[in-house]
Amino acid sequence: MPRPERTAAILVAAGRGLRAGAGGPKQYRMIGGQTVIFRAMEPFSTHADVFAVQPVVNPDDAALFNEAVVGLRHRPPTDGGATRQASVRAGLEALAGEKPDIVLIHDAARPFVTQALISRAIDAAGRTGAAIPVVPVTDTIKLTGANGDVEATPDRARLRIAQTPQVFRFDVILDAHRRAAREGRSDFTDDAAIAEWAGLTVATFEGDPANMKLTTPEDFVREEARLASLLGDIRTGTGYDVHAFGEGDHVMICGVRVPHSKGFLAHSDGDVGLHALVDAILGALADGDIGSHFPPSDPQWKGASSDRFLKYAVDRVTARGGRIANLEVTLICERPKIGPLRDAMRAKIAEITGVSISRIAVKATTSEKLGFTGREEGIAATASATIRLPWNDKGWSE
Repeated sequence: MPRPERTAAILVAAGRGLRAGAGGPKQYRMIGGQTVIFRAMEPFSTHADVFAVQPVVNPDDAALFNEAVVGLRHRPPTDGGATRQASVRAGLEALAGEKPDIVLIHDAARPFVTQALISRAIDAAGRTGAAIPVVPVTDTIKLTGANGDVEATPDRARLRIAQTPQVFRFDVILDAHRRAAREGRSDFTDDAAIAEWAGLTVATFEGDPANMKLTTPEDFVREEARLASLLGDIRTGTGYDVHAFGEGDHVMICGVRVPHSKGFLAHSDGDVGLHALVDAILGALADGDIGSHFPPSDPQWKGASSDRFLKYAVDRVTARGGRIANLEVTLICERPKIGPLRDAMRAKIAEITGVSISRIAVKATTSEKLGFTGREEGIAATASATIRLPWNDKGWSE
């Protein structure tokens, strides 16, 4: 059966995630260098067969949501309800005007969904109009009574763990949710249960063991370790930059405005520390240098703030599925003195890159009055960046 032409997706992200411990709603926390919700949404936003992605969020999290999913294609978020069931219904109602043929419903707490799984879901919708991804149960399961004693041992060969995205004919699942709301039923734990209650036959298809839901603090620790093991292609790049002094009353160094008796002669803001870091990151990626991405001949970069260049370089790493492990800058000058500003510079680099400050080093040295830095004609900077990229099927990232 051919795939329906109009497939939409709902991303349920209105929960508070209290079992995940401190740190705010779990969908906005970082996992493997990206927010949980970004990882969960991206495969739907970039899937060729998904025409619309409808986020459902807590209205108190609007700013967190907008910051977490920058660059991803999605419809304006709609407010969630007090329960997951109410949130899904809100997403369905928000999509009703778009008239999708089928809808995928996915929990934002499952950030490891793949496009292959999404494609299997869309294919599975054709048989019964309702299907869910499942994985086999490998442990022995016991049913216990109120006193904790074992009452039965189900046949695990017939047991399956349900995942999302669950997929349905849009009009049928919307009607089922509306009917449940009218009849005061709010106790369904997933959309397949509502579909079963409404009389639909729910098919199953192959899930993905990696498509795990993040629920507890231990889940975050485990998945961080798993992702780190996948990022086995470790690369290091170096960078160098220099700018001469000119007229002015301050210089920008590592994102910090530093009062000085002179300024920089530069096309942009002349931040030697950030420029060297950009070249180090691009070097680790084997992706040209700062001049090839931001040529000084281009007037749009006149006076540009260098944090834009550094953010761009970090985004190049993220786009490759990688993460930055360490950043280091060495500044070479007689004046201004860097020591009192070292931690402010580290904090600014951490803010721009999203890298923990514990992985950022800023050092300084003089050239013992030798050369152009010794004569206080300018400042030089060297930098190094260590990044981790994922392996591919050949053993190396490309």
